[in-house]
Amino acid sequence: MSDFGIMPVDWEERINFDRLRRERLEKAKKALEESEADLLFVFRTEDARYLTGFRSHLHPTAMLGNATVVLPKGGDPILFSMDYEHCLARMPWMKPGTIQPRANFREKAGLSKWLELVQKLVGDLNGKVIGVDLWTPTLAKGLRELLPKSEFIDGYDILMKAKIIKTQDEIECLKMANAITEAGMQAALDVLRPGVKECDVLAAAWKRMTELGSEWTQCSNIVASGPYTAPYRRYTSDRIIREGDLVIIDIGGCFNGYWGDLTRTYICGNIKPTKEQIEVHQNCYDALFNACAASRAGNTNADVFAAAYPYVLDSLGHGSGTSPWEAPFFSPASKDSPVVLEKNMSFNLEPYAGKPGVGGVRLENNLIVTEGDPDIYTTFPFDERLLKDVHPLDKTTGRKR
Repeated sequence: MSDFGIMPVDWEERINFDRLRRERLEKAKKALEESEADLLFVFRTEDARYLTGFRSHLHPTAMLGNATVVLPKGGDPILFSMDYEHCLARMPWMKPGTIQPRANFREKAGLSKWLELVQKLVGDLNGKVIGVDLWTPTLAKGLRELLPKSEFIDGYDILMKAKIIKTQDEIECLKMANAITEAGMQAALDVLRPGVKECDVLAAAWKRMTELGSEWTQCSNIVASGPYTAPYRRYTSDRIIREGDLVIIDIGGCFNGYWGDLTRTYICGNIKPTKEQIEVHQNCYDALFNACAASRAGNTNADVFAAAYPYVLDSLGHGSGTSPWEAPFFSPASKDSPVVLEKNMSFNLEPYAGKPGVGGVRLENNLIVTEGDPDIYTTFPFDERLLKDVHPLDKTTGRKR
C-alpha cells in the first residue's frame, strides 16, 4: 500500500513524475532499439501517455487520432494532439518541435498530409519497418498504399516488452489508484442494503472515486446481485437488491493514467449466509490466494493459472499499468506460451466460483512480484460471514479472531 498522500509536498519525496516519464521513455526506446522496427506509430491513448505523459480526453469507444505518437529509433517521441495549444503550454519536458497538431485519419487526404509532415520530421519512411500498436482496416490500407515499400509489424508487442516491468514510480501510481478504488468500495458498502438498486451502489462508488481525483473508471464497473451473479453478468443494472443476495462489486479508479481494479462479494443485509453460499465463496477465496502464492519470480503465468483452476472464467487475470489490461495474461492459453514472472511485474488476479440458484462469487487482488512473497497491495477485507478459513497470505481478514 502507498504510504503517501495524493498532493505533492516539500517535506517528503513522493512520486517523482519527471523520473516516471524519463524511465518509461527509456524502457520504450530500449525495446524499440532491440526490435526490427525503425520507428513506431502509436495510436492507443494509453501508449501515447506512456511515451509522453500526455493525458487525453478518454472515450467509451476507440477514436484513433486523439493522441498519436511517432517514436523513431534513436530519436524522441513526437506527439500529435487536438490539445496542441495546451500541450505547448503545459508539457515543458517535450523537446521543441515534438508537439504537433492533431493527426486526421478520418479521410484519406488527412492521412496523406499527416505522413507528409511525419516524413519532414523524421525522414523518408518508404522501405522502413514500422511498428503499429493499433489500426483499423481503412487505416492499414491507407498506410500500405501511401508507403508501398514499407513493412508494417506489431508495434504493441514491442511496447509490451517495455511496459511489463514496472518502475518504482509506476508501482506507487498503481498503489494510489488502488487506494482510490478501495475508498470507492467502502462508499459502495455504505449504501448496500436491501431495497437499493445495483446502480445506486455503483453511483456511490463512482462519486467517491471521482471526488478523490480518479480520471476515469477501469471499465463500466460492475455491481451484479442475486441471479445475475451465477452465471455472472458483468454489468450494472437497475435490479433491486434483496436481503440475502450475493452481491459482486467490481470497480476501478484511475490515478495519473494508472488503474485500480478491485472485486469483492458480500451478502446483502444483516443475515447469515447459507452453507452453499459459504462454500462457493471459500472456493473462490482459496483459488485467489493459491494463485497469489504461486505469483513468485521464476514461476510462470501458467503456474498461476493452474493454482486457481478450476475456479476461473475465461481468464484468471491480467497485467495493469497505463492500460487496465496488459501483459502478463493468465488464461488456458498460458500453458502454450508461458511467461516467466519477474520482479516488479504487476497484475490482478480475479477467480470466480458460482452455482445457479446459490449465487456467484468473484474476488480480486492486485499484486507486485517481488523476490519473495508477492506484495499484495489490495488491503480491503473480505466478508467474514462467507469465510471458514483465512489464508496465511491474507493480511486483511480474520485479525480479530
